[in-house]
Formats: sequence, structure tokens, C-alpha cells
Amino acid sequence: MDINRSGPGEPRKKRFRPPRSFNQAGTLRKILLLSAYDAVSHRTWRQTLIDGLPEFQWTTLVLPPRHFSWRIRGNALSWSRQEVLDGDFDLIVATSMTDLASLKGIRPELCGVPAIVYFHENQFDYPKGRGRPGVEAQMVTLYSALAAEKVVFNSRHNMEGFLSGAGALLGKLPDCVPPGVVSSIADRSEVIPVPIRDQFYEPRCGMPDPSSPTVLWNHRWEYDKGPDRLLRLAELVDRSGLDVRYRITGQQFRQRPAAFDRIQDLLGDRILTWGHVDDPEYPGVLRDSDIVLSTAMHDFQGLAVLEAVAAGCVPLVPDRLAYPEWFSECYRYPSHPQNPAGEARCAVNKLNEYMDKWRNNEIEPPDVSRLGWTSLRPRYLDLFTSV
Repeated sequence: MDINRSGPGEPRKKRFRPPRSFNQAGTLRKILLLSAYDAVSHRTWRQTLIDGLPEFQWTTLVLPPRHFSWRIRGNALSWSRQEVLDGDFDLIVATSMTDLASLKGIRPELCGVPAIVYFHENQFDYPKGRGRPGVEAQMVTLYSALAAEKVVFNSRHNMEGFLSGAGALLGKLPDCVPPGVVSSIADRSEVIPVPIRDQFYEPRCGMPDPSSPTVLWNHRWEYDKGPDRLLRLAELVDRSGLDVRYRITGQQFRQRPAAFDRIQDLLGDRILTWGHVDDPEYPGVLRDSDIVLSTAMHDFQGLAVLEAVAAGCVPLVPDRLAYPEWFSECYRYPSHPQNPAGEARCAVNKLNEYMDKWRNNEIEPPDVSRLGWTSLRPRYLDLFTSV
């Protein structure tokens, strides 16, 4: 368990001169930030908010990202005796893993504090059959959304998945389900993406070599990110004779899909980067790549791809999940969830198309500046001050 208090400070960049945010007593507004399953993306998001919004006084409670079933059901109990909750807060900002309804019940002094719940993911859209969440986890997040004044999602794909999933679950329950539950959440919902950090927007040096592009695959090394589809694509590229190099990076775990061993054997010295890359070096790895590839079957925002595009990569992504929200059709290959071989052919065809366009100077990365912290900061500031 981690507890952190950060007081007000000066903005890091002089171009930001934010208005001071005061409560009725004339002091800085106090925000309690709760991250009940503090995975890497959650940690980055909350630190971006704390560093980028110094006009608030932040207090954070976080729990480590392990023991999922216990964490999502037990976080309110884990925090229940924390003296820091005695503080006089103006706002609660909680991730969707937080059991906000139970915490407010255990600590009634929090009941009068308005709350925002932020959904990095939702418990209705995980692939089936991998031991991921059941009905209990889904109900925890549903109760949290009902207990909040505002519900925020990182993509429209995520929001629609949660609302449709919650509606389907409630429709299966035997009786005593009140009407209008999902619509009441929808009325209080909006989409504000996780911001791309400023460090990814630094310009890259040089242009890609169209005869030998470098393809980046930068995702968690788990089944839902499609490593089997990456393998099929690599095999097809290998048979076609294309000269492609690879950077295959991402968070790893004690067990990993067998596809990665086969990919490593197949590609050999064509792999320029393999495995986890520490944060200080990571933006440079992105800038040294030409194409960022997604084969994901499950993604709520696709932040890893967005960061690579900000760093100068051209996206090569399936026509599903949140990708149609961010990229036009020219960057998406046809989606065939039930036909991995056919989808791999579509992706390689798009790769060939990119190489032709590079030779004619007809392709460049899409503009994702609207998703950077500089652009999204006013929306977060307005969100926190309006609630």
C-alpha cells in the first residue's frame, strides 16, 4: 500500500499559467486520488495529473497490481482504517477498480464528497476463458459508477463496451432490477483519453528506409494482444521476401505465450530490440522505429500505439477496438477475428502499400497532438473544477 501527499507547486512549463483553484474557504482544492489496482498505465496517468495540475492539493492511496480478485473486491477494506481518509476533501478521483460504494459506506465522512470514476478498462470486455473477471468484479465497477457524480472513459469504445455489458448483465438477473440504471450512468458519462506525455512528441531524426522498414510491436506479452497473430504476420513477411526489421517490446510476466519463443527463433538477428525497455530509453526506441503494429484482440484505448505515433511511427492497426476513433481508414487493415491467417495477409498487404507510398513520399504519421497532455489538460482541469 502506498500513500502520498503532494502539495501545490509551480507549473513545470512557463507557458502554463493556470488559474488557482479555490474552495469556498479560499484554500486550494483538495483531491483524494484512489488507484485500487495501480498498473503501469494507471500509475502513469495519475502521475501525469499530479505533475500537470499543481493548482490542486493531491492525496493518493494506491494498491499494487496483483491478486486481482482480492484487490477489486477488497480494496475498500484495505483502505478502511487509513487515517488520511479523515481529511477534508473537495473531490474524489477513483479508478474503476476502486470499490467506491463500499468505501463510502465504511467511511461515511466521504459520503458528502463528490466523486469521479475513471475507467481505463471495463470488466465486461475482457476475453472469455482466461480467468478474468466474473460477475462480482463487474458489479463492483457498476456500483462505483452509480456512486459517482461523473463517469469518465478513456475511449468511446470503452464506454460503449461498459454500457452495453452492464445492460446485458442486468437483463439476465431474475428480478428486482430497477429501471434506468444504465441510462443514468450514460447521462453522467464522457470520454477523456489518457494523455500522451509530452516526451513522446520530440521530433525524430531522418526518414524511414522504404526498402527496409523497422516494425515496432509494443504491447503486454499476453494472449489478448495477439502474439499468435504477430507470429503469422512475421511468417508471411518472411515467405514474401520483404526486408523488415523488428522491435518487439512490452511488459512481461512470469509466464508468456509460446508464440514469443517461435517469433524469436524465426526472426533471429532481424530483431533489433527484444523485451522490456526502461522508461528513460523507451521514447528513443519508438523514434527509431518506422511502423507501429497492433495485432490486439483486446485494447481499451491503445495508448502504446498512440505514443509511438506521437514519436513518428505510422500506425498499422486492425479495424476494430478503439482504433477507428483515432486513425482514418488508410491506417487500418481489415479485421478478421475468426480468421487469423486472412487477417495477417491483410496486414502484410497494407505493409506493402506503406512501402510503396514511402518511395513516392506519399505517407506520414497522422497528427495525434489532440491527445497530448498540452491539449487535454484544459479538459481535465474543467472536469475537476466543475464537479
